[in-house]
Amino acid sequence: MNMVPAGASALDLPAAMAAAAAEIDAALDEVLPRVEGDEARLFDAMRYSTIGGGKRLRGFLVLEGARQFNVSRQAALRVACAIEMVHAYSLIHDDLPAMDDDDLRRGKPTNHKAFDEATAILAGDALQSHAFTVLAAEATHPDPAVRIELVRMLAHAAGPRGMVGGQMLDIMAEQSCGALDESAIGRLQLLKTGKLIEFSAEAGAVLGKAAPSQRQALGAYGRELGAAFQIADDLLDATATTEEVGKATAKDAGAGKATLVGLLGLERARLQAERLVAQARDHLDGFSERADMLRALADFVIARRN
Repeated sequence: MNMVPAGASALDLPAAMAAAAAEIDAALDEVLPRVEGDEARLFDAMRYSTIGGGKRLRGFLVLEGARQFNVSRQAALRVACAIEMVHAYSLIHDDLPAMDDDDLRRGKPTNHKAFDEATAILAGDALQSHAFTVLAAEATHPDPAVRIELVRMLAHAAGPRGMVGGQMLDIMAEQSCGALDESAIGRLQLLKTGKLIEFSAEAGAVLGKAAPSQRQALGAYGRELGAAFQIADDLLDATATTEEVGKATAKDAGAGKATLVGLLGLERARLQAERLVAQARDHLDGFSERADMLRALADFVIARRN
């Protein structure tokens, strides 16, 4: 059965996201079980950064996209688990001393602080590979062509032309003496953040074998949403407190990070995020009221305070 999570009305986005997060955590508990023996520490570190905490924005996008096409909840949850594992791996590695060197994530010590650097690196590596194990399993979809397409899409979104490539551009921008222009920052953020969000929005259409136009519309929605989300994240870094967001703030400017907030200023960056949200919503014009949660999510990404 495919439906709005229990306890959430059709327009109650916070309740829907909370209910979906609980579902995703329960599914992650199954695909990342506790183990005994020599691998126990590795699994503990993987679970530490993956289960509990976080908004589950990417997983929620998968579930809501799949709901447009009556995809089974189990299939959608498995894909949601895969994207959340890849996201968790990226956060573990981002927080390492060689990268952003953060001590706090989601209100608790980062993985390398709770365990150690070597374990954190291995936990991230294992989460990435395990995500593809989950996607490739028959339980995710009976059609192998669908599973192959999901694997291809996520590998592209997470790889050198996606998230990892964007992280490299981010590091190079910090080390460069010259400031990036708006176009270069937009490309950096599209790769680093936007590609995984685009995958998350489009994955449900792939699971549902939707028409190409519907798949393209959800992918475009995800691209615009991802760009708005990154600007909102940068605005939070500049204006929110550590207590609000559960991680260190006011770090981007000090680290010399290339952001639209730094280039445009707070007000112009907010206006740009609002334009992107409007464009994201426009891509949903061909969908029924069943997509209202996706429309509400677009507004949420720039209104959030954590």
